[in-house]
Parts: sequence; C-alpha cells; structure tokens
Amino acid sequence: MTDLSGGVERPILPPHIEQTVQAIARLHAAHDRRATTLQRVVDRVTAVFADPWFIAGVVLLAAAWIVGDVALRRASGHGLDRPGFPWLQLAGQLLAICITSLVLMSQRRKDELSELREQLTLELVIMIEQKVAKVIDLHEEARRDNPLLADRVDPQAEAMAAPADPEAVMEAFKETHETMLTDVDEETAPEDAAPAEREPAEL
Repeated sequence: MTDLSGGVERPILPPHIEQTVQAIARLHAAHDRRATTLQRVVDRVTAVFADPWFIAGVVLLAAAWIVGDVALRRASGHGLDRPGFPWLQLAGQLLAICITSLVLMSQRRKDELSELREQLTLELVIMIEQKVAKVIDLHEEARRDNPLLADRVDPQAEAMAAPADPEAVMEAFKETHETMLTDVDEETAPEDAAPAEREPAEL
C-alpha cells in the first residue's frame, strides 16, 4: 500500500489492527475538534515556548538589554533601566507567569485526552476479562458434556470462569495497601524511638 501524499509505502495491516488504528485516530480527531479557538492558540503558543530557539532569543534579548543599557549609561549618563535592572526583572517575572499559565492550560487539555484514554483502557480491560471468563465457562461446559473426557471438578477453572467484580477488587486493593502502610509504620516506629530511649543513659 502506497501513501500518495509522501510516496512512502505503508505496510498492509490485518483488518482488526487497521480498525484499532482507525478508532484511535478518530478518538484523537474528536478531541481536536472539540478544542476551542482559544485552546488552539494556547497550544500553538506553548509549542513556541518549547522551542529551543525561544530560550535562546530570550537570553539574547536580556543580554542585549543589559549591554545596551550599560553602553548608553556610559555614553550619556542615563540608561534605559536603573542599576539592578528592575524593569528587566519585572519583564522576566511577567513572562514567567504568562508561560506558566499557558503551559497549565495546555496541559489541562492534554490531561482530558489522557483521562479519556485511561477510561477507555479500563473499559476494554473489563470487557476482555468478561469475555475470557465466558470462554473459560464455555470450555468447561463443553468438557463436561463431552463423553470422551473424564468429568472432574476444577476449582481454579470455576473461579476463573466467574467475572471479577471491579468494586470488590478495588476494595481488596485498598485494604491491602492500608495494611502494608500500617506494617511499614510499625517497623519504623521502634527505630525512631530507640534514640530517645538512649538519650537519658548518655546524660
């Protein structure tokens, strides 16, 4: 398959992979279409800030301001800025505030896409887990119905055939995490109390 725009040969993908690629592309395209004009402008300005040439330009501009002010002060006795360059510092602080605000706004929009991808991934994982559980259940049912195979009880297969409850898994994770934190606190508590117990003996 040949891409007419760039003349680069694109490998032929299987249909299911091609559908996945198209779905991801549609997800990103829909996110871009929802962006407002202001958000597009913010993204473009933020891209300019991320360019190394912008940093070089800021450094050169600040150096030119300092050199020009010193040269003008030596020539005429009056410079563009007072010693210490408070105007230059004020300009730098305003520029830093603007850059920080624009970066945060751009990052917020990117976080929306990241949250959407995480939600999609979670939904797909749950759906895949349910499908796998159904396949295991069907396989066990076919094995029990097959007269050529010995009928036996497989507790592990029966447990895997039941779809997992996401809320129960989350609660188990929270309880395990809290238990591990409690164990860590109990292990570190004696170490913190040991120096305090030794201090009276040293006095």
